[in-house]
Amino acid sequence: MERGNLSRRGFMERSLAALTAAGLPLWYARQTFAADEEKRAKDQKEPAPSDRTVLGVIGIGSPQSRGRAILGDALKQKGVTCVAVCDVDDRHCDRAARELRSRGGRDVARYHDYRELLARKDINAVLIATPDHWHALVAIEAMRQGKDVYCEKPMTLTIAEGQAVLRVVKETGRVFRVGSQQRSDARFRLACELVRNGRIGKIKTVETRIGSNPVSPVLAEAPIPEGLDWDFWLGPTPKVPYLLKEENKHVFTNCHYEFRWWYTWSGGKMTDWGAHHNDIAQWGLGMDETGPVAVEATGEAPPKDGPRYDTHPNFEITYTYAAGPVLRCMSKGENGIRFEGEDGQWIFVTRGKIDASDKKLLEEKLPESATRLYVSTNHMGNWLECIRTRKPTICAPEIGHRSVTVCHIGVIALRLGKKLKWDPVKERFDDDEANKMLSREMRAPWKLEV
Repeated sequence: MERGNLSRRGFMERSLAALTAAGLPLWYARQTFAADEEKRAKDQKEPAPSDRTVLGVIGIGSPQSRGRAILGDALKQKGVTCVAVCDVDDRHCDRAARELRSRGGRDVARYHDYRELLARKDINAVLIATPDHWHALVAIEAMRQGKDVYCEKPMTLTIAEGQAVLRVVKETGRVFRVGSQQRSDARFRLACELVRNGRIGKIKTVETRIGSNPVSPVLAEAPIPEGLDWDFWLGPTPKVPYLLKEENKHVFTNCHYEFRWWYTWSGGKMTDWGAHHNDIAQWGLGMDETGPVAVEATGEAPPKDGPRYDTHPNFEITYTYAAGPVLRCMSKGENGIRFEGEDGQWIFVTRGKIDASDKKLLEEKLPESATRLYVSTNHMGNWLECIRTRKPTICAPEIGHRSVTVCHIGVIALRLGKKLKWDPVKERFDDDEANKMLSREMRAPWKLEV
């Protein structure tokens, strides 16, 4: 018994040391450790057969992809089995299936068409890690096939797609989680709790610093790589040639990871890092159920000669909220979120770091009466637990939709070069040209069936 107590004490001391080294004040590190302990105690028991999660992964990608990363997170949890992977690039699918088979000793089915994977009755949940333009279509089909969904951020390519996803969530009652994992990081939760409880006074400005978009050389039409179904990869987006340019040991293309830097398939850093940091800004401001009422943007125009990456290399987008705060999302500055109060005090948070204009702002414990936020110490574990309990996840689709809406309306203002009014209730602009960009026509035969 003594050895066990000493062992646990040592584990606790090591855990607290790691948490405080990561920037958490001791009082919050203790609370976080206690939450972790409670979660570990719940997870000690092997889930009953009826509570086991049988996964399929759609958009498994390369070994460095988000599909592989989130699958790895899922397989660390108890009661999880992956039985199928899907990708329109057969090289990715084959390699992932081989590696999973070598690790687990069981056969993993491979699919080229996500609809065939979703038709399987033994799969009860899916991880979606496709490019952005496929998120809505795959998620909607998954829910209608009775699957619970973990969808990588950004939740959708357009605001209309987000609205469609929410309708199907309500229709089907499936558990849906958006992969905004910063909500399961204690540093981000602490920053938001301090801000929500007035630690730095009334909020004047929030800065989300997300980095600049890369610039590419002119790309040329190239042969489609063997094993890649380019037409299926394009799916609902316009039919265009496969592009490629190799320069200085870097591969520039319009496919796989690099799709992020083309407005056809993504929103650049705005829907890449912006989907993370603007999500935390919304959380800290208490705006998860609404959003800004005005947006304007300035930016460096992308190169005109092409084809090249066409997202704006540098930009600053300013959002105004009805309650008064201003959110500035920008390409410059240290990556992270900076909340500033009217008297100049500030709290800054990023991955691996939390800081403040005065350390006492962090070190003073919040009172028992303070507003506290949803606690998740394990992002994937939270989703799996919610599958069993049917409770809302820490980043439910309603939240994911509102957060990415901030990103989408910012991109629209940037591309149009206009100051726009936004109605977060009706989800409409005061401008006809901008409203046309809330949705996109899909290439046949693909369409949103809601």
